Amino acid sequence: MIPLLHAAAPGRARWTRSGAVKRAACLVAAAYALRTVGPVVGRRLARSGPGGKSRAARGPAGDPSRLQGAGAAGRKPAPGLNADFFRQLLQLRKILFPRVVTTETGWLCLHSVALVSRTFLSISVAGLDGKIVKSIVEKQPRAFILKLIKWLLIAIPATLVHSAIRYLECKLALAFRTRLVDHAYKTYFANQTYYKVIDMDGRLTNPDQSLTEDIMMFSQSVAHLYSNLTKPILDVILTSYTLIRTAVSRGASPMEPTLLSGLVVYATAKVLKTCSPKFGKLVAKEAHRKGYLRYVHSRIIANVEEIAFYRGHKVEMKQLQQCYQALADQMNLILSKRLWYIMIEQFLMKYVWSSCGLIMVAIPIITATGFADGDLEDGQKQAMVSDRTEAFTTARNLLASGADAIERIMSSYKEVTELAGYTARVYNMFWVFDEVKRGIYKRAAVIQEPEIQSKNETNIELPLSDTREIKGKVIDVDHGIICENVPIITPAGEVVASSLNFKVQEGMHLLITGPNGCGKSSLFRILSGLWPVYEGTLYKPPPQHMFYIPQR
Repeated sequence: MIPLLHAAAPGRARWTRSGAVKRAACLVAAAYALRTVGPVVGRRLARSGPGGKSRAARGPAGDPSRLQGAGAAGRKPAPGLNADFFRQLLQLRKILFPRVVTTETGWLCLHSVALVSRTFLSISVAGLDGKIVKSIVEKQPRAFILKLIKWLLIAIPATLVHSAIRYLECKLALAFRTRLVDHAYKTYFANQTYYKVIDMDGRLTNPDQSLTEDIMMFSQSVAHLYSNLTKPILDVILTSYTLIRTAVSRGASPMEPTLLSGLVVYATAKVLKTCSPKFGKLVAKEAHRKGYLRYVHSRIIANVEEIAFYRGHKVEMKQLQQCYQALADQMNLILSKRLWYIMIEQFLMKYVWSSCGLIMVAIPIITATGFADGDLEDGQKQAMVSDRTEAFTTARNLLASGADAIERIMSSYKEVTELAGYTARVYNMFWVFDEVKRGIYKRAAVIQEPEIQSKNETNIELPLSDTREIKGKVIDVDHGIICENVPIITPAGEVVASSLNFKVQEGMHLLITGPNGCGKSSLFRILSGLWPVYEGTLYKPPPQHMFYIPQR
């Protein structure tokens, strides 16, 4: 055995130091990638199994008209590509397109025309590339120059269309944002909703964040996603039709390449769906932390004198640092999850698809009867070689265009999940505005589980209308103010005065005194209509006949 090993030793490849270092680095990288991606894939596969289905079946089953249902533990479902997302998007579509003929419809039609034109120009350029290569192989300088001039002439409208697509996408996003902002402002300032959504309701902690950044990000995501899905789908349809027609005309069977492409695309989609993080939930949480950081800044500006008087700058700075650190941690989490997802995505869509594309292009050319040499003479064989070169170049360009379109369609899954997060926030804003406008208020209470209080904090919405129904009546009269058994109840549900009765006639002077928290300011909030009348009857002049002076 030992002589045999010594005899085989000279024939073995010797490892150099640099080669050993490269192999060790590759092994370390592979081990780290397996250690990082392996648990993620395992959890995804476990969730997609029977156990995952049973857990999903026991999920929330609340009112379908509500934006966010609560399960048994009161947890809100994470935004994602589900039925709630499509329902919310359809409701927002009614705001974006209130009528058939609108400004947004016009921009959308122009954008669609530009996308379709770009697809046909891409097919024309691919066919012209094949003819240019054929003229080079056949050594025809005159044909080469003419086709090159034609190629440059086609480039002029192609460049114009490409620039128009970007311009129309931005105009469409701006039109969507304008429509949403107009509707939001009308609802926000109707029936004192701007006050009630902050003091009476606790679901929107940062309305300014929802009215500005969330609407902007939603509008841009919708316009960009429309562009990223419409053109690729059209590209796939037209390029597939052109490739199949070319293969059939040359006597080749398109069945094998079509099956191979379908198998590769299906396998890639399954792998990417398995490894894809919940980008919708991550983006929604990032937007929430951005809004809270802005709120802390605005609170400091509003109370700058008090902070300076009490020397509370250290406390405020510490709170700002904590808010920013939470936002930075969330952004780092999103970046780290995108890193491995994009690595897997690029490997599958660039290298695996490129190798399969070469096979798909080669099979029809090799097996086609229209490209067979047979018993042709040398001149005819040379012409056949140039025809094969033209067909290969055209097919490869078309296939590259189709592969790029499929890649953009599959990459759009991540953008769709991010759009789900923005959609949930914008829809939630409009939903809260509408309920507050109709007098439905909900407060959020934080319930912590005793074992893991720092990690599982669950917000459970407690509607005030369930615990104390609004039964009071407000009647407008010309003169005087009369309260009959009217309680003073704070937005948090605390009863300041159980039953208040008094009568103020025109010309009387009334002074209300008492300690802090006894309900002096609360009474005027009820009189002005800021707080509801839960019981009793309130007679008062209409708002336009009364004038109030706020405390600050």
